[in-house]
Amino acid sequence: MSTLSVSKKQLILEIRGKGKITCDLKRHLAPRTVGTIMRLLPMEGHAHLLGKSILYFETNVDSGTERGRSEFKKGDVAFLASSGSICFFTHDAVFAKKMTPIGKLGENIDVLNDVKSGDVLRIYEETDWYKWWPE
Repeated sequence: MSTLSVSKKQLILEIRGKGKITCDLKRHLAPRTVGTIMRLLPMEGHAHLLGKSILYFETNVDSGTERGRSEFKKGDVAFLASSGSICFFTHDAVFAKKMTPIGKLGENIDVLNDVKSGDVLRIYEETDWYKWWPE
């Protein structure tokens, strides 16, 4: 599938000053939630750590749990409705609350192991205009 696909959107997860990772949002996993996130891009927030397996940042996305589950694999991306957070799994994990699965991280996810609480995370669709946008 290309980045122009309706069912999958390739985004960039940037850890300011530390690196970038591709991030595929998959509409078939949660059509309403992924659609809402795509309309609100770009988004950024401060990193929070939940144990050793989950890195997340809070957003203003207001969407309930859609096709929720509690088991996730390293590299999965999920949405936690109770806090409006986008979560990135750095290790396999079972979470107490159900989350909405929304996608998968690309290669080089080990850069997330260097993220500290308070680092700035930004998720965006790479387009020509964004490359010229001031930081």
